[in-house]
Amino acid sequence: MEKTIYNSLIQIISKVQGLDINPAEDRLIEIEMPRQETFGDLSTPVAMTLSKRLKKQPRKIAEEIVELIDSKDIYEKIEIAGPGFINFTFSRQFLSKKLSELLISGQDYVKEDVGHNKKIQIEFVSANPTGPLHLGHGRGAALGGSLSNLLRETGYHVVNEYYINDAGRQVKLLGLSVYARYRQMSDAAYPFPEDGYRGDYISDLAKEFVEISSKDHIDSLTEDDLVSEITDFSYKKMLNEIEADLEAFGVVFDVWQSEKELFKGNSTSEVQRAINDLKDRNYIYEQDGALWFRSTEFGDDKDRVIVKNDGEYTYFASDIAYHRYKIEQKYDELINIWGADHHGYIPRINSVIEALGYPKDHLKVLLVQMVTLLRAGTPVQMSKRSGEFITLREVIDEIGADTTRFLFLTRRPDSQLEVDIEVAKAQSQENPVYYVQYAHARINSIFEKAKETGAVDLGADADSGTGLYAVKLPDFNPDLFNDEEMRLIKKLLTYPMVLKNAALAHEPHRITFYVQELAGMFHPYYHRNRVVSEDRALTATRLNLCKAVQIILRHGLKILGVNAPDRM
Repeated sequence: MEKTIYNSLIQIISKVQGLDINPAEDRLIEIEMPRQETFGDLSTPVAMTLSKRLKKQPRKIAEEIVELIDSKDIYEKIEIAGPGFINFTFSRQFLSKKLSELLISGQDYVKEDVGHNKKIQIEFVSANPTGPLHLGHGRGAALGGSLSNLLRETGYHVVNEYYINDAGRQVKLLGLSVYARYRQMSDAAYPFPEDGYRGDYISDLAKEFVEISSKDHIDSLTEDDLVSEITDFSYKKMLNEIEADLEAFGVVFDVWQSEKELFKGNSTSEVQRAINDLKDRNYIYEQDGALWFRSTEFGDDKDRVIVKNDGEYTYFASDIAYHRYKIEQKYDELINIWGADHHGYIPRINSVIEALGYPKDHLKVLLVQMVTLLRAGTPVQMSKRSGEFITLREVIDEIGADTTRFLFLTRRPDSQLEVDIEVAKAQSQENPVYYVQYAHARINSIFEKAKETGAVDLGADADSGTGLYAVKLPDFNPDLFNDEEMRLIKKLLTYPMVLKNAALAHEPHRITFYVQELAGMFHPYYHRNRVVSEDRALTATRLNLCKAVQIILRHGLKILGVNAPDRM
């Protein structure tokens, strides 16, 4: 629907007197969904956009455009509203033709090549390997995984990366915490680090280390060597758990990049190469025995230390090296997904991107707010395992990965989110993921009923899918669609537009909103309209509509990383 209007406008605008620009490059043409159904199916403010350039009243431009549009067999009506909006209402004939194309092509119909193989790297989660993932990490994982699906489906080449913070103080503190628990197994009075990691998992790590290590081996080590070995064991164990939790959540990374690796090679390390590069660009200076980066030249509130006066690197030094390393991989765009508490760090990293000779929008940072977990409306405060927060694994085990992931994507990532465990377990309209998945499963049950009653001959499987989802249906009669069914068809045919805009905005939650709205239209339709009846032509027509709904629901859920069950 959107492409049809866009292609018409591209041809027509070139004929508007005095316009000497390429509208395809200038992104003049915006097409949107009207706020009210009475305003038409789609609308464009292009006349108002052109008004200043053409020095004409927008309504006059709109009239010229409408006069040139060939509306035969495509539009039921085209109207000019307000100061110059052009509202389009599509014909039943056109909508039926597009529905047929959707049914024939299946999910290929909705594919949009927005990216043209543009190479994008998405770095997300990247939690310190010092403890289990919490809900905030899970929300970032849901966003990163779904955004990857969305961009790949719309023509981008996407690489998912997890940056392992394994070179800093936090990993050392993990080792000291586990070492203290190890010592307390024989000496209860041994002091625990004041800012150490607490929770049962620290004691579990100490016990497991003892189980896999012989007493003779432990006794042969100096204290420093024992702490080092416990540290190495502990962070690798936690990293393995993190990877397992993410896989259970449906999130798999292409690259696991170690921070330690950036320091290997001393004078030839990635960190030193980055410092040398910035020195050559005159963005590094020495003061009070420390090395500083001139981040204020790029809008930061103060310059930043990268090497302290004792020779120790700051976290910022490795972050500079990491982002320079990513840029060297020739990605067209870098996306970082961070917790909202990292908001103040964005100008600092943007200054690095600019200092390295790239526009700061080469890096896009998406911020994710924390999640509040409720049980029947009451906040859940503590986890026995972590000692401080509810872990992602605990929630997955209780309500499932599908439900958890879908709920994390029901709000913009930068907005607060509350998840109620009891609502999430309910099999009702209150549970949004159940409501959407049930619409998909309900359509399968409709197909089963049609097959059992012999109301229509469903034929053989038509494509590579499985079960009744892939069944080839008889042709439909567009004249039999009622007004409610035509509204459903219009909703289905706007999906490619939603998909494209979600990809361009990097907002997979738009797909969540869409599938919820589609399910919200389908369930009442099902209750008001008998799909399988003695009227074979009407049954075939409604089964085709149901199949189209199922195709779109299945695709939307695939983008979100959520299963589309055949039965529930």
